[in-house]
Amino acid sequence: MASIISIRNLTKTYAGGFTALDDVSLEIEEGEILALLGPNGAGKTTLISTICGLVQPTSGSVTVGGHDILTDYRAARSLIGLVPQEITIEPFERVINTTRFSRGLFGKSPDEAHIEAVLRALSLWDKKDSRNRELSGGMKRRVLIAKALSHEPRVLFLDEPTAGVDVSLRRDMWALVRRLRDDGVTIILTTHYIEEAEEMADRIGVINKGKLLLVEEKARLMKQLGKKKLVIELHDPLTAIPAALSEHNLTLLQDGRAIGYDYDTQADRTGIARLLADLTKAGLVVRDLETEQSSLEQVFMGLVEEDA
Repeated sequence: MASIISIRNLTKTYAGGFTALDDVSLEIEEGEILALLGPNGAGKTTLISTICGLVQPTSGSVTVGGHDILTDYRAARSLIGLVPQEITIEPFERVINTTRFSRGLFGKSPDEAHIEAVLRALSLWDKKDSRNRELSGGMKRRVLIAKALSHEPRVLFLDEPTAGVDVSLRRDMWALVRRLRDDGVTIILTTHYIEEAEEMADRIGVINKGKLLLVEEKARLMKQLGKKKLVIELHDPLTAIPAALSEHNLTLLQDGRAIGYDYDTQADRTGIARLLADLTKAGLVVRDLETEQSSLEQVFMGLVEEDA
């Protein structure tokens, strides 16, 4: 699939010497959902702001749809919709006028059918004549998304889009994101809700201290980096792991009624067969076996801690 955004050796160093982005290179494919994960201050917002032309890079290059963000700014920016973290909308303006105005800013001719479709998709149509200040925080965030979609962008950036949004509104937003992706819109999101990235994203990028640690397909990332835990339910509970089993690095679970064994699915030998044999030698009777896959959050935390 062709890249719609090409980032090459992008660096941003501020006047005080702080490097927010450190030689970042990334190809973002058309029609994908890419989730950027990273702790606070990792460089996620700086990366988005640079691509959108809000922050001037120190070095490197970025193209959007083949247009350089510096030498062909207007063409590049016209392809992008941005939903920022901060709620920045005119409080006394009406919802529908806010959305119309954003479309006009990009030189698009009026299209009431499109504006209505966007507002209906975001459950804002019945609020179209309300003033922005009359809306809840979650509804204001929907207005931000409506603004970003008003000019029919090919790329949509969502910077912490569901922060402060209740579960019902969040679910509606992700349904809209799926529909946009199905329509060919490329979506790049940052989120602190790792379960959302795990559910929604096609690829996961992890950034820390301005460096892009990896970008990988979600399923492949889980397979390559995810660990599994074998949970062994015992017939009789233990108060401590027997000394004869110490080399297996077991942990007591469920108040001693089970033990846990972490293993690497990619290793040549998992050690499970030997463990089960040693359990029998130690006189322990197994009632049941169950495996648990590491979550994306565990994988993410492992990468960040490794880079610390």
